[in-house]
Amino acid sequence: METTEFLAYIASLPDYQEQIAHIERLPYRPAEYAKPDAPLLPQIDARLRKKRILPLYTHQVTAVNLCRQGKNIIVATPAASGKSLCYNLPVLEKLVSDPNARALYLYPTKALAQDQLRSLKSFAVPSLLLAEEMDVYDGDTPNRNRSDIRLQARIILSNPDMLHVSILPSHQKWSRFLRIWNMWL
Repeated sequence: METTEFLAYIASLPDYQEQIAHIERLPYRPAEYAKPDAPLLPQIDARLRKKRILPLYTHQVTAVNLCRQGKNIIVATPAASGKSLCYNLPVLEKLVSDPNARALYLYPTKALAQDQLRSLKSFAVPSLLLAEEMDVYDGDTPNRNRSDIRLQARIILSNPDMLHVSILPSHQKWSRFLRIWNMWL
């Protein structure tokens, strides 16, 4: 069933009467690709090729170039447009080039953090970053695992609640991570 037919079908159902506020049809737009100003690190490039993610979209390349310059970025694009690569690529580059680098990712929900962890772990290879070097630290994290995550993880995915309830009040326990932490996402 085509999208237009499906939308018409749903709109015709009695349970959906007056529940659809707006439908907008956007015209097709061909993808636009680009290359970063400087090539990606070979390990990252190889992983992207293996995952068939290259070439990169222009918004991804713009984000990578700006992050490399130390600029802050905001990325606003539709769902499934590759936003995660806009911040994951610069973070992975930093982690590969600096063994002391650390990153703290904050997500609005625990489910999104778990989903993003799965995506990040797909980049885990011995020459790049180990899966054990990234973890979620949230209210569901068992107490017995929290110390290991604080001390060993290079990427921690969490949420604002945990930042305020656990990380900041216990900043002494987090001193090693926070002292060498480079990236806030």
